[in-house]
Amino acid sequence: MAGADEAGRGCLAGPLLAAAVLFDYDTITMREIRALASLNDSKQHTSVAREELYPLILGSATSISVVSRCVRGIDERGLHKTNLAALRDALANVTRGLAADSVQCLTDGFPVPDIGMPQRAIVNGDATSAAIAAASIVAKVVRDRYMHHADTVHPGWSFAEHVGYSTPVHREAILRNGVSPLHRLSFQSLAYQQLALVER
Repeated sequence: MAGADEAGRGCLAGPLLAAAVLFDYDTITMREIRALASLNDSKQHTSVAREELYPLILGSATSISVVSRCVRGIDERGLHKTNLAALRDALANVTRGLAADSVQCLTDGFPVPDIGMPQRAIVNGDATSAAIAAASIVAKVVRDRYMHHADTVHPGWSFAEHVGYSTPVHREAILRNGVSPLHRLSFQSLAYQQLALVER
């Protein structure tokens, strides 16, 4: 079972990350299943809980792939196309070399075209499928770590605090400092309306 999900789709700044996690239910142990019993949509966990689950997922999964798409690529190709391509690539990575009848790909909410494998889109999949929930957590942890590092490279926007999402602190920082190289300029955000959108 391969599940895929993304993190950062609704952000004003930072990359979009898609993750895919492949679990082999014929080989996963009861101990690993118990360790992963609290798997859920990453947004339902605290950052501490996600960090605790992250190594458990890495140790239990047969294969994991994380695909990143940069802000300029999102601006150029559009968010939805970029998201679908990232999810497709992540699923392709974890299913490479597997027979089509040996794996089921699960996605959260909508199907991903051109993956060449059986798939099922599940509404609220990150809350009902262990594989999708695991992918959700992997994508969120990796992206949050990136944004914490980005805060040291691009100080002044409090990226470590909001990790790119549109919060009052983030919007105030944009009004004060303008946009950084990590901001998506194609978004029609209220936070951008008073700016000339010139990168600093």
